[in-house]
Amino acid sequence: MAGSKKHALTIDDLMRMQEDGHRRKRLRTDDSDEEEVDVRSIASEVEQQMSDDERGSGSSSESEDESESSEHLSEDDGEEESIHNHALLAPPAEDEDADSRFGSSRITFKPRAANPPASNTLQSAKGLPTSFESMGRDCIGNAKTGSGKTIAFALPILQKLSLDPYGIFALVLTPTRELAFQIAEQFAVLGAPLNLRTAVVVGGIDMMAQALELGNRPHVVVATPGRIVDLLKSTSGEWDLSRIKFLVLDEADRLLTPSFAPELSYLFNILPKERQTCLFTATLTDAVERVADAPPRPGKQKPFVHRMTAKIETVETLKQYYILVPSHVREAYLYYFLCNPPESTHHLRRAPPEPVKGSKKGAKAKSKSSKKSSKKASEEDDVVQQPPPTIIFCTRPRTAAYLTHLLQTLHIRATALHSRLTQRERLSSLQLFRASVVPVLVSTDVGARGLDIEDVAIVVNWDIPGEPEEYTHRVGRTARAGKGGLSLSFVTERDEERVLKVEERIGTKLVELELPEEKVLEKLNAVATAKRLANMELHDSDFGKREEIHKIKRAKRAADVQEASAAGLTALQ
Repeated sequence: MAGSKKHALTIDDLMRMQEDGHRRKRLRTDDSDEEEVDVRSIASEVEQQMSDDERGSGSSSESEDESESSEHLSEDDGEEESIHNHALLAPPAEDEDADSRFGSSRITFKPRAANPPASNTLQSAKGLPTSFESMGRDCIGNAKTGSGKTIAFALPILQKLSLDPYGIFALVLTPTRELAFQIAEQFAVLGAPLNLRTAVVVGGIDMMAQALELGNRPHVVVATPGRIVDLLKSTSGEWDLSRIKFLVLDEADRLLTPSFAPELSYLFNILPKERQTCLFTATLTDAVERVADAPPRPGKQKPFVHRMTAKIETVETLKQYYILVPSHVREAYLYYFLCNPPESTHHLRRAPPEPVKGSKKGAKAKSKSSKKSSKKASEEDDVVQQPPPTIIFCTRPRTAAYLTHLLQTLHIRATALHSRLTQRERLSSLQLFRASVVPVLVSTDVGARGLDIEDVAIVVNWDIPGEPEEYTHRVGRTARAGKGGLSLSFVTERDEERVLKVEERIGTKLVELELPEEKVLEKLNAVATAKRLANMELHDSDFGKREEIHKIKRAKRAADVQEASAAGLTALQ
């Protein structure tokens, strides 16, 4: 850029460049072979963001959400107390405006006026970048859930990759496995014109297969910190991360917690120092703020920080309710609510009705011979209508498994998502819910961050989360991309203080929802029977043994975290 004068690039110029076939390039792939990639198929997106000779990588700043909660020392959990500014490609900036924001124009960059107006636009603010080439700074993006964070870091990475597609180019870290798969799918779609190769490295999948996949040098690796570190330690230099140009911490508020500190410390010691690091989060925690405020290393700039200006963390299209209920009858209220959801959600019912036994003429005739079987058939008729797509969040895996069995016994199709399931079972549950085969997903906080599932009508907080920011991530599964949604939190005699913290965090008050007590209690006997059967099912499935195994893993994990904390996390600075 030095010594060359930039001119404003208009849409007409871009169209003329595309028509002339000016942007076809021969791209080399790995060290071993070369192939020609036609990048004109994505020129309509990339060329609007760059001039013909600019080679920068712009990092937008938005974010989204997801993670597991209070048994949170699983292999997919972790944190870093302070990541002090790992910058790549960043030309020095003279000074920085604390209130700076990206400008509204993404196409034309006009020359700076002699007397620029007092604004925070990209073109006029002193010290801000005037081209995508000069925007290779570290970045921290904070935005509401469902605002489109993935594309904010995926497109700049793909644009830079299109110029020189070699080996492992970008590493994206996420706190949960499900989010890793989702991000990889989005990269695959966006990068299809470039023949992008992606790899997902998460726990619960054969390590040998993952090592072989990494040996093929994919362009983008999406991983949970625990598994990527395990692979790095277990392989003898067959592949490495020495040429990575981008590091993305998605759901950074969850990653920057003590449980991920050992893995992040290891990764920051082996990753190249000259890279662009981007953090995205829907909630700004103290750990994220420390990263933003930390003094940069010599020769580096402070990261660009985009903070939400709205005082309310949740979107306006989300209706947020709570219900006061004694803890020992929550199941009856949940059952009634699912059978009688608010009318505003009825149009989102997608699942087919549950088949009712005894609906044939022969079966009906047989049922009349017994009052007991007639009563049972009548009870089944009452629950035929399935609820609209609903996610029920719990704190512990055992609670999620218990509620799943409970609802299934009550003829409501439900599936579970928690850390005690195998990875195959977890992916299967998500697929069943996405495909509307089952209308209810009962999940721990592994499903609270980042998952983008179309038309989720209702989010239920069976347990109020211990950390108020987790509430934001949970309810962010509905009312996404401008659509409407509803959340309902069960508030028991032990939850009042937690609710107040949640309201303080999100900047708004929850509205009380009242259900007709007499109608709720009509099904109390059926619900009590289902509770006993659900507990019996958990006992017979040896769920307690799985809990013991994970208890041992958590103890080892806690020891690793304590060791990393004692070392002062110096590698992260």
